[in-house]
Amino acid sequence: MNLTEELFKNSYKLDKIAFFHRDETISYPDLYGKICAVIEELRNQGCKKGDKIAIFANNSIFTVIAYFGIIGNGNVAIPLYPRISEEHLNYIIKGCKVKTLFIQTKLLKRFKERCKTKMENYFFDVESESGINISTLPKKKTKFPEIEEKKETAVIVFTSGSTGVPKGVMVSHHNINYNADSIIEYLKLTDKDRFMEVLPFSYCYGTSWLHTHMKVGGQLVINNRFMFPGKVLDEINEKECTGFGGVPAHFQILLRRSNIHKRKFPSLRFIAQAGGKLAVPFIKELMELFPDKQIFIMYGQTEATARLSYLPPQLLEKKLGSIGKGIPGVNLEVLKKDGTPIKPGEVGEILAEGGNIMQGYWNDPEGTKKTLKNGKLCTGDLATIDEEGFLFLVDREKNIIKSGGYRVSPQEIENVIFQIPNVIEAAVIGVPDEILGEAIKAFVVTVKDAKGLIDKDYIIKYCRKQLPSHKIPRYVEFIKNLPKSSSNKVMYEVLKKQEREKK
Repeated sequence: MNLTEELFKNSYKLDKIAFFHRDETISYPDLYGKICAVIEELRNQGCKKGDKIAIFANNSIFTVIAYFGIIGNGNVAIPLYPRISEEHLNYIIKGCKVKTLFIQTKLLKRFKERCKTKMENYFFDVESESGINISTLPKKKTKFPEIEEKKETAVIVFTSGSTGVPKGVMVSHHNINYNADSIIEYLKLTDKDRFMEVLPFSYCYGTSWLHTHMKVGGQLVINNRFMFPGKVLDEINEKECTGFGGVPAHFQILLRRSNIHKRKFPSLRFIAQAGGKLAVPFIKELMELFPDKQIFIMYGQTEATARLSYLPPQLLEKKLGSIGKGIPGVNLEVLKKDGTPIKPGEVGEILAEGGNIMQGYWNDPEGTKKTLKNGKLCTGDLATIDEEGFLFLVDREKNIIKSGGYRVSPQEIENVIFQIPNVIEAAVIGVPDEILGEAIKAFVVTVKDAKGLIDKDYIIKYCRKQLPSHKIPRYVEFIKNLPKSSSNKVMYEVLKKQEREKK
């Protein structure tokens, strides 16, 4: 099974638009024809099965064609975020021996200034002086190479490692197809679904929508302008989108920095959240705002291709704060350090098993060995369960604060701070303290007109009403924005590093 062939086998002839991007659209037959033409051109350029080929582009139809063309030829796609640091870019390009690059012409100067490795082949999105312009490639039928779907890597997704070195998560053709089938099943996706895509394709959560919607013959609306949330909301209605998905930061911004409360979204069928734990106050706001929509709270990891669990919308109120149970085909268990299952109320690590679990980390056998044990993924995420087996995330093990002999979850404190209406974002970390080991510090982002209404004392007093003394922040710092990754996740390690450098 070749993943590209499998995903498009029932949709490639559909007489409908596959993608919308601003004023540009492309139909399924034209999209498939371009993908096949890319496969042929890669062969003409001497690209062999297993060669690593990078994509340096913002979300676009060009990116989609490149992505599926690379995989379709039996090569390994490496989607890169265009704002990747020079250090990480060179680490990936050199380590993976990348010689072929799909790049948007407008990004060529930036890439050449940062990358120290010379490319052999460039593929551009528009006419260029050198390289190959895939926008003019002819449509052509092609034969897909045979693939051992469980053994051969389709994509390497690089994530920020805790040591500062990017981790390359290798997922196979089978991993992606398996996860896509699971997601399609529980979201009940069909060819009538049209999804608003604001997540980067260099992020597994973003590409998961590519896989699912192409497989069912749905449609995607690409919008790269979330810095103007009102424009995104406008387009959801203009394009009559049935689905929208984001990480916590997206929903926090929409709920606190946009006029979403004054709008109606008649076409929306579902809203999906993953990419970190959305605080309960925001979930409650979504429930009040969209009583007639399906709200899916989900949990996943790049190492699991994309998705691991979901909470059925009808259980949202009853199991508020839960990430649900494993998605179809995925088994989740929460174990103590001695390997025994936890009881309700106890805390342990989530382990996952299923056909979506990665092959391993690129060029990192030690890291792979620590993370994959007996075919199971050790997620590093701590959770508890209730009497019915529903999971509730506690925190990442590496984020737990050890203060005065207590183990404190930053998310518990953040959840309290998020109850303050004028707070948009909050992140809590441990900072070095000679007596406590670590003292608790909260970074807070508020709406602009909250100045003078909310200060350090207000935050501390608010926390004191709901938390025991050992969980009260000692320090509070107000900042304009929290540092975030390309996928809009809060980068706690950056905050910790900044604090260490102050000493």
